[in-house]
Amino acid sequence: MSHNERSPLLENNEEEGIDEHHLLELSQDDPENPWAWPRPKKLLNVAIIALMAILSPLASAMFTPGISEIADEFDPPETAIIAATTGFLVMLGLGPLILAPLSETFGRRRLYLVCFTIFSLLQIPTALAPNIASLIALRTVSGLFRAVGIANGGGTISDMFVPQERAGVFGPLFGGITVMRLGWRWVFWILAIVCSVNTLVGIFFLRETYAPTILAVRKTELETESKDAQYRCEGEDSRPLRGKLARSCLRPVRIFVQLIVATMGIYQALIFATTYSIYTNMQDIYSGSSIDTVYKRLTRENDDKARPEFRLPLANIGAVLIPVSLFGFAWTVEERHLVHWFASISSTFFYGIGQVMILNTTQNYYIDSFEKYAASAIAAGTVVKSITGGVVPLFMPALFEKHGYGWGISAFAFVSLVLAPAPLTFYAFGARLREKFSIEL
Repeated sequence: MSHNERSPLLENNEEEGIDEHHLLELSQDDPENPWAWPRPKKLLNVAIIALMAILSPLASAMFTPGISEIADEFDPPETAIIAATTGFLVMLGLGPLILAPLSETFGRRRLYLVCFTIFSLLQIPTALAPNIASLIALRTVSGLFRAVGIANGGGTISDMFVPQERAGVFGPLFGGITVMRLGWRWVFWILAIVCSVNTLVGIFFLRETYAPTILAVRKTELETESKDAQYRCEGEDSRPLRGKLARSCLRPVRIFVQLIVATMGIYQALIFATTYSIYTNMQDIYSGSSIDTVYKRLTRENDDKARPEFRLPLANIGAVLIPVSLFGFAWTVEERHLVHWFASISSTFFYGIGQVMILNTTQNYYIDSFEKYAASAIAAGTVVKSITGGVVPLFMPALFEKHGYGWGISAFAFVSLVLAPAPLTFYAFGARLREKFSIEL
C-alpha cells in the first residue's frame, strides 16, 4: 500500500533489515487489499462501522431527556444523574487509549465485535438498574466498550479509502420521544436491541481492513503450505507480544504531545463540553459543503500534491460560526421572555453546522496525517474531548444558576474565540510544524 502523504509526520523503522525476497505486502491491485475492494464491499463495511459510531453519541445523548424522570424515581440531585453521562463520556475518552492501539496489534474486526457485544449486553442490566449508583457504574463501564466505534472508525476508513475518497443532534430528539412514550428504562432496552442487531450484522458481514493483520493471516497460510520458507510482513512488528502492547498503548500519548493534535484536541473538547452542557440543561432552558470537494480542489491547485492541511479550510468557517452562534444562543436564552423561542433554536442550527465542520475536518486531518496509526491519533485527540465533555457539564448547573445562561454559555463562546485562529494557523504552517515535531512511532 502506498502512503505518499505520511512523511514527514511519521517515522517508522520497524521494517529495516527485512529480506525483500520474503517480504509480504499488499499491492495496489491485490484483491485482499482493502483499497482495492469493490465499492459495494467497502460501503457495507462503512455502513456497519458508521452505525457503530453513530450509536456512541446517540447512546450518550438519548439518556439526557430522562434525567428528570430518573430523578423522580431515585430521588438524587440531578447533578448525580448527570454523572452517569459524565462517566460514559470520560470512558469514551479513555477507552480509545487502550482499544485503538490494540486494533493496531490484533486487527480491527476482532476488537469491534468483542467490544460491541459487551456493550450491547451491558444495556440489559442498565435498563434494570435498581438505584442511581448502579446506573452510574453501568453507564461508565459501557462507555469503555462503546469507545471502540470512535477509536477505530477513522482507522477503518483510512484502511479502505485513498485520501481523495475519504470523507449529535438526533440523540436528544430520539431520547425525548422514548422517555415520553415508554419511560427512561426503554432508552436502554432500545439501545440493547439496536446494538445487538448491529453486532450480529457485524459478525456475518464485517471484514478485516487492517493491512498488517491481513498479511499476518497470509503469512501463516504460506508458512503452513511451505514449511521451509520464512516470511516477513510489511509493517510487521517482530518484538514479543509484551513489547508490542507496551509500544502500542504508549502511541496515543506520544501522538498527543504533538502541538497540532493537542491544540485541535482542545478545540474538540470545547465543542463536546459545550454540546453536552447544553444537552443536559435543554429541559430547563425550554420547560456540509463536502470536505472531500475542498480537499480535491486544493490538491489540483497544488500540482496534484495532497497535504493533510487541505482538510482544514472548512474548519475556518466553523471557527466563525461557533462563537457567533454561542453568543446568539446565550443571550436569546437569557432574554427568552423578550424574544421568540425560535431565535435560540436558530442559533443552535448554526452551532450544529460549526460543530460538524470542526469535528469532521479535525478527524480527517488526523487520518491523513497518521494513516497507518490513524486509530491511535484519533484516540489521542478523543481523550481531552470526551473527558472535558463529560466533566464540564457537572459544573454548569451551578454556573447557570449563579450567572445565568447568558454569561454561562458565553464562557464557551469566549474560549471558542481564543481557539478560532487554530485551523487557519495550522493550514498555513501545519506542514512545517509536522516536520519540526515529527515523532517515531
